[in-house]
Amino acid sequence: MDLTHFDQDGNAWMVDVSDKDITSRTAVAEGFIAINDAIYERIAAGTMKKGDVLSVAQLAAIMGAKQTSNLIPLCHPLALTKVEVHCTLVDGESPACIDENHNKAVKVSAIVKTTGKTGVEMEALTAVQVGLLTVYDMCKAIDKGMIIGPTYLVEKEGGKSGHFVRSFVE
Repeated sequence: MDLTHFDQDGNAWMVDVSDKDITSRTAVAEGFIAINDAIYERIAAGTMKKGDVLSVAQLAAIMGAKQTSNLIPLCHPLALTKVEVHCTLVDGESPACIDENHNKAVKVSAIVKTTGKTGVEMEALTAVQVGLLTVYDMCKAIDKGMIIGPTYLVEKEGGKSGHFVRSFVE
């Protein structure tokens, strides 16, 4: 497959989507940040000094989705029609929990929609990452060893490439 963001001389360029069909496009992404027991308990109790971590992360994620083209150099600016973000505490198994000190997590999920000529995968992934970074920022005074990741596209619909659903290997 040819790289679409480079011309024949290797120069970066934003892909021309002029001839693409306008379709409904949706992307779903999710990611995790592994946290310790103290952070989990304070988030659950609402006693973090910087405020309600999950609500602030949710708003930050929505704002991040709206700013994607300002952050990712070759992304098209899009008129988003929906950005829905959920931030939840995970007690126990999550893909982020890789050591005994960080055995709980915050999960950030984003659903992004538009009607246009290019997809919203980058907006969904950016939303998740900004939400996770916000959790880190609000909790770093307690533990700087939090682990961000993985973050991944769960599903995307619309456009020429059709429907994608991540398959998880158990």
